Amino acid sequence: MAAKKKSGIKRETIALMKTLGVYKEQYDPIIEIYAELREQYAALTKQFENSGYAFEVETMQGGAKKAPIVATLESLRKDILAYADRLCLNPKIIDGITVETKKKSALAAALSAIEK
Repeated sequence: MAAKKKSGIKRETIALMKTLGVYKEQYDPIIEIYAELREQYAALTKQFENSGYAFEVETMQGGAKKAPIVATLESLRKDILAYADRLCLNPKIIDGITVETKKKSALAAALSAIEK
């Protein structure tokens, strides 16, 4: 399975945000970064998988330490979660926000009443 590209992730994110009623055009720069982080995460996860999940590397002293790719993946996870929170894509966050709804003008409300 091919990893999603940044543009596809961005489209998917915008569609999800519209469904949730939290999308604004002003969020596009943040969405761009979020999509890039997710693309990087997918690529590195695939690389980590191909390495046989080598989570440790040997040190020059003969010991072992966490592989750099593991540290990078952990950092990306935290960043992705932070951006998801800012974009209201986290269920815990979405429950705590109030979505603005556009009010109908008096004329629009009167016309709606007439149509019914």
